[in-house]
Amino acid sequence: MAKEIFMPKLSSTMEVGTLLQWFKEEGESIDIGEPLFEIMTDKINIEVEAYDAGVLLKKYYEVDDQVPVNQIIGYIGEEGEQVPDSSPGISGSEESAAAAVETENAEPQAVPVGADVADSTEKPRATPAARKLARVNDLTLKTIAGSGPNGRVQKRDIVAVIENALAQPKATPLARKIAAAEQVDLTTIAGSGANGKIVKSDVIPAAAPASATAAPAPKRKKMSGMRKVISERMAQSAYTAPHVTLTTDVDMTKVKELRATLLPIVEKQTGLRLSYTEVLIKASAAALERHPEVNASIEGDEIVEHGHVHIGLAVAVPGGLMVPVIKDVPAKGLAQLTQDAKEIGKRARDNKLLPDQLKGSTFTISNLGMYAIDAFTPIINQPETAILGVGRIQDKPVAVNGALEIRPMMTLSLSFDHRAVDGAPAAAFLTELKQILENPFELLV
Repeated sequence: MAKEIFMPKLSSTMEVGTLLQWFKEEGESIDIGEPLFEIMTDKINIEVEAYDAGVLLKKYYEVDDQVPVNQIIGYIGEEGEQVPDSSPGISGSEESAAAAVETENAEPQAVPVGADVADSTEKPRATPAARKLARVNDLTLKTIAGSGPNGRVQKRDIVAVIENALAQPKATPLARKIAAAEQVDLTTIAGSGANGKIVKSDVIPAAAPASATAAPAPKRKKMSGMRKVISERMAQSAYTAPHVTLTTDVDMTKVKELRATLLPIVEKQTGLRLSYTEVLIKASAAALERHPEVNASIEGDEIVEHGHVHIGLAVAVPGGLMVPVIKDVPAKGLAQLTQDAKEIGKRARDNKLLPDQLKGSTFTISNLGMYAIDAFTPIINQPETAILGVGRIQDKPVAVNGALEIRPMMTLSLSFDHRAVDGAPAAAFLTELKQILENPFELLV
C-alpha cells in the first residue's frame, strides 16, 4: 500500500514549511534513510529522510511552495500503484490517511462502453480511452476542449493536443517567453541546445534590435523561501514593536590589550583565534545579568525576565540571515565562547545548524564591524526586547585628561522595544556595557 509523505512539524510553533527542493523525481526509487526533500522554517533548512522504501509515486508541491504542517505532500509505494491526483489535505491520523489511499486504490465500477465518465467532484467529462491517454502523457483534461456530446473529451482530442505539441519546435520556457514578447517565429530558428532545443541565446539575435540608448532591462528573481521568512519576521517586528535606538562610543584600547594578551593562550587551547565578537558576547552577558529588564521577552500580555542569558549571533549566509544561539554565556570563558561562536558560525554558513541551535535566545548581537559601518539601527529579533548593533573599530581623536589622543573607538547601537523597556533602563544597560568594555579585565575575575 502506498505510504503518505507529510510536511513534518519540527517545533511547537511551526505552522507551515517552505519546500526548498526535492531530491527525487516521480518514478525514482528511494531507500529508507535517503534524503527525500528539503524544507525551511524559522530560518533553518532541514533535509527530511525517507521512512519507507519504494518508488516516489507523486509530488503534490513544487519548490518555494509553503505547505501547512501534516499536509500530505506526496506518496511512496510500489511502481504502478494508484494515488490521488491532488493532495488529500491535512491528515489527522494514519488511519484517515490510509483510508484515503484505499479509496483511491479501489476497483472502479463498470460503466457502459462509450458512456461519459463523471463524478460528484465535477471532473471533466471524458471517455475512458481519453482519460487513459491523457494520464499516460501527463495532460490535464480541464485544459482540453472536448469535441464530443456536451463537450465530452474524446481520444481524438487528446491525440490532437499531442500532435500539436510535437509539431512545435523544442525550446526552453525562457526562450518561448522571449520569442512571444519579441514576436519571433521559433520555426525559423535553429536550436543550439541539447537535441537541437532552442535556448535564450538563440532567440535574442533574432529579436528586433533594441535602441542603443534604451536602459537595460531590470533583473528580476523570485524571492527565495528563506528571504520570504526573513521579510515576514522583520516586517512583523518593525510594525509591532516601537523601536528606539540609543548609541554610545566605546574606547576599545583595553579590549585590544586584553585580546593581544589572550590571543596566544586561547589559540593554544582551542586552535582558534579570539575575536572581538567573543569579548562583546561575554561583556554583554555580564551587563545583562546586572540589568535583567533588558534580558527579557514579550509573551502575550506578559514581560518575561529570563533567569538565563542565551545570546543570538546574527550570521550572514548566502541568500539571507540566520541567528544561531550560544547558550548559558555567563558560565563560559572566552576560550569556550570562541569555540562556540566559530562552530555555530560555520554550521550556519554550511547550512548544517540543528533546530535547537536556533531557538531560546534572550538577546541578540549583530556585528557589522568588518564593514565600513559606524552605527546602524538593528531590528529586534522578537520575542526579545533588545538587540545590540556593533560598528567598526576606528582610530579617532578624543580628549583624554584634557589632552588630545588617538584612540580606537567603536560605536554601539542598542535598539529596544519601548513596550517593555523604558529609555532610562536601556541607557543604564548601554552605559554598563560601555564601562565593562573600557575595563574588560574584570571579565576575567
